Amino acid sequence: MTTSANGAEVPLGSPVPPFTPHAVSVSLPTWRDNVGYEEGDKRVIDAMVCGYPRFFINPKITKLAQICEQKFGTQGESSMLFPTKLVAEQCRSFIHHRSSQDGKPVIARLIQLLICPEDKANQGVLVNSDDCGCNASTPLVDLHIALFPSDAFSYAKQFWQHSGGGISSRLAEHCVSLLPENSPPSSPALTHRYVGKVSNRHYSTKEKFASPIHSPPLAPTEPVENLSTDQSFYLEERYGRNLPQTSASFAKRALRRRIAGVLVREGSFDDLSAGDQDAKIGPSRRGVDGVSEHDVYLYPCGMNAIFNAHQLAMSVLPQAKSVCFGFPYTDTLKILQKWGPGCHFLGHGLDSDIDELEKIIKEEIANNPSKTPLLALFTEFPSNPLLRSADLPRLRKLADEHGFLLVVDETIGNFTNVDVLPLADVVVSSLTKVFSGASNVMGGSLVLNPQGKHYSKLKTHLDNNYEDNLFDQDAIFLERNSRDFQRRVKVIDANAEAVCEFLRSQSPTGGSPSGVVKDVYYPKYVTPNHYERCRIKDKASPGENGGFGGLFSVTFTSPAASHAFYDALSCYKGPSLGTNFTLASPYAILAHFTELDWAAQYGVEADLVRVSVGTEDITTLLASFRHALKAAEAATTH
Repeated sequence: MTTSANGAEVPLGSPVPPFTPHAVSVSLPTWRDNVGYEEGDKRVIDAMVCGYPRFFINPKITKLAQICEQKFGTQGESSMLFPTKLVAEQCRSFIHHRSSQDGKPVIARLIQLLICPEDKANQGVLVNSDDCGCNASTPLVDLHIALFPSDAFSYAKQFWQHSGGGISSRLAEHCVSLLPENSPPSSPALTHRYVGKVSNRHYSTKEKFASPIHSPPLAPTEPVENLSTDQSFYLEERYGRNLPQTSASFAKRALRRRIAGVLVREGSFDDLSAGDQDAKIGPSRRGVDGVSEHDVYLYPCGMNAIFNAHQLAMSVLPQAKSVCFGFPYTDTLKILQKWGPGCHFLGHGLDSDIDELEKIIKEEIANNPSKTPLLALFTEFPSNPLLRSADLPRLRKLADEHGFLLVVDETIGNFTNVDVLPLADVVVSSLTKVFSGASNVMGGSLVLNPQGKHYSKLKTHLDNNYEDNLFDQDAIFLERNSRDFQRRVKVIDANAEAVCEFLRSQSPTGGSPSGVVKDVYYPKYVTPNHYERCRIKDKASPGENGGFGGLFSVTFTSPAASHAFYDALSCYKGPSLGTNFTLASPYAILAHFTELDWAAQYGVEADLVRVSVGTEDITTLLASFRHALKAAEAATTH
């Protein structure tokens, strides 16, 4: 059981925050719980009713997958579900490529499913029919199923995790709500035959190639939810200030404008004007002339934005290795390594790594003078979890000289604190984090710099090939959550700075040579010159300057002190960051449990505690950290 800063208790494996049906975090209250999760401890796994969506397949998705497997699968097959044919084909290609490398090639088969909203009311069975009789204007749900052998599940799960391209739990819930409650198993004849695409019908299946898989087990229980989906949405629209479900295009336009920074006036939490056609639009606050909402592209999660940024680079520029600069969130590196020609990993992200980068460029040119030396350089600003900021002007100069893309992930810094677009070709962000803050929806964005050297090629390709896979209901929640984004960021920035100042004062660097705190990683202290260069400055109102963000990491003089600090900290504990509430996790344990020694080479210690600070009262927050620090000190003296 963990206790939040506001006194709420959350049992192991429960949603964070409590009673959040689509929560993106899960309670892992003690250090032992986190280790148990990674080791597959039955005590922990059996308690899990949710998890971070790219790592833990939500029970709502598993339920829909089981229905699809029952209908279309054969014995020994299981499935993963995707929103479009393209994403399903990418999954199939990945499974085949990776399994072939292991000497056991697998070819998945794909099925397209069109779900008619009238099926449930009619108590219809799963059929292929050219004559469903439903209203032609009724929108059908398009679902794409990848079926593969159970022993190939690890490949499919890698694609799900790295690419972020799977369906959301809200989309799965919506699909299940449209299906007959007791959908019968399919007949062998229907399961195995090839059926062409049928438009505007109950079910349309289109099978491509074949192969099987094993679904993850359905979690034992789901968060208690007594309201129907329709009732929940009514309450959100009437009292939660959500836009109506029919206003998804309005919500997405508001999101793109908010991210582009072109809204002249952002109203209160209840303001619904941001998506109006006649909303007042002005020059972007992004620091680049000409940025508009049309330079912003939405994705189902931040990692999917990164995945598509890499796919975009490979589509418009000559093939070459990419660069991962600085120690990144784990899946960014995996994407660059597993798709395309591979990458150079410069994991410290310091100035010496730029020296090394220059050597790599020279070697690539020497080996092939007629070829572009690099495809793209990906970096976080600042990085997760060490909060290091790269020398972006120097990287920009190299990118201009040698023709590669500079892709910057601004999730941690966020665009109310830092201006990175002027130095980047592409900026990506996880909207799941502080932009939303509520920990109840996933989303991602990609922004093009219209002044960038490669803008016209990037823009043309995206406009011709972009798929909007952000589910409408998810967009509606993102829009609602982000209305007070800028106000929340200011509170979070101030709280985080106060907490970091306190913890740092207990370290040798802060003047306490005998303290149990070894180091505090925070942009104010780590590579501050590079961060300051991009921090937003308001000369007219210095108080409106950008802050240092809400994320920091802390290390201790012993593992015992670190574990005691984590266990005693009175806040929510689980994966994710950027939440409106303070959220802590033993980052290396969750992200690099099987490669702790490798991560340590780059400064990410096994016992590091990462904290995302929330909007709680600062007095209460500081009291919680003082209490946890006393526990760390006590553990050291015993």
